[in-house]
Amino acid sequence: MITDGVRAVSKERAKRRALREAEAARERAVATRRRERRARLRRLKPKLPRRPRTGRLFARRSRTERAGIVALCIVLLTVVWVFVDPIALRVALIALLVLVLPAVVVIAFGRRT
Repeated sequence: MITDGVRAVSKERAKRRALREAEAARERAVATRRRERRARLRRLKPKLPRRPRTGRLFARRSRTERAGIVALCIVLLTVVWVFVDPIALRVALIALLVLVLPAVVVIAFGRRT
């Protein structure tokens, strides 16, 4: 009689263990399918060449944007130098240009994400 009760408990444990193992196998299969799908999508996505970004001033600007910034700065310096006569005013305007230029660049081009 005691052995029948023990056998019933053992059979019940075995059934629960089989259910847990079956559920774990299903979860592993789902996780494997997800990993494979992500891997396929990664292979399909084109890989862009990563160019190293060095420096702090122009690290986030394209070559065209940098050329535009430099050209604008040279034009403004030339205008100040040609059309402003007092040397003190020239120096003050050039210093103001140098101080304001980074803020203007950030406002004009904004930050990319």
